[in-house]
Amino acid sequence: MPDIHHDASGLSREIQPMPEDVLAELKADGLLAAYRERPAYQQNDYLAWIGRAKHPPTRGKRIEQMLTELRVGGVYMGMDHPASRKN
Repeated sequence: MPDIHHDASGLSREIQPMPEDVLAELKADGLLAAYRERPAYQQNDYLAWIGRAKHPPTRGKRIEQMLTELRVGGVYMGMDHPASRKN
């Protein structure tokens, strides 16, 4: 059974660590602040989704989708997310 952590955000699911390659991509694209502005559950969900990819091309596509959604705003996992819309 995975270890379940509780953080200040109130998440009760397993907290995903930030992979070095994802962090490097966020920094390279200037999107780390946009990532950190998202709710904790979204940050965690993105990392879990990327981490579940079984093949490197799939992982790359998932990272790119996350980066695109952070760049354009208003989208989370392919769904409308009004709270993150850019003005």
